[in-house]
Amino acid sequence: MRYELYYWPSIQGRGEFVRLALEDASADYVDVARLPARKGMGTPAMMRLLEGESAACPPFAPPFLRVAGTKQVIFQTANILLFLGPRLGLVQKSEAGRLSAHQLQLTIADWLTEVHDTHHPIGGGLYYEEQKREAKRRSANFCAERLPKFLGYFENIIAGNPRWNGGLAGRATSYVDLSIFQMIAGLRYAFPRTMARLEVEHPRLVALHQRIAARPRIAAYLASKRRIPFNQSGIFRHYPELDVAG
Repeated sequence: MRYELYYWPSIQGRGEFVRLALEDASADYVDVARLPARKGMGTPAMMRLLEGESAACPPFAPPFLRVAGTKQVIFQTANILLFLGPRLGLVQKSEAGRLSAHQLQLTIADWLTEVHDTHHPIGGGLYYEEQKREAKRRSANFCAERLPKFLGYFENIIAGNPRWNGGLAGRATSYVDLSIFQMIAGLRYAFPRTMARLEVEHPRLVALHQRIAARPRIAAYLASKRRIPFNQSGIFRHYPELDVAG
């Protein structure tokens, strides 16, 4: 089964959560928008699907996924992972296990939105420089209140399930574990001072991040050109004035 992933070619963003699952499972996939437009790929191919070509229910925004040779388009990051999880062996087989992982992934989606809003609290259509004052206020609240709450929530899940070997959704590594790895990596980039302070209080999440980074296929991916570096166009952005360590 070959998968076609559609996402912006120059940022990690929400698409990275899907890439990590595909890479960890060594799935056969193409990152369509990063391939040459002259070969029918690239951003134009993504835009054709966004504009509704060959889809009864076109996606609102990337990322979205299609199984090669089919017309079904699956969008929303958590929904894509809900679809891929059983197929890639990255979720428990039981319905209860799949639902548990899905609701954790939805919580990560909420968390990611709050990260985005630290630098764009008014609107995504405005430049950061047009909302710096509001961003400073939003980031101060995020670093002091919201970030510790999210970290504490996931730390407590690991602590409450010692038989899961440090994972969040069962004994085996799940797509939720991969997503938490991405959250920790991104937050370290965006808020290094704040994370240095908070990580001391969340050793299980730190250990989970380290364990995922050491998985052979993830380590190979992180060292490859397929892994887009964090940058100031993605969701995780580093503005020193927003990194309020407390």
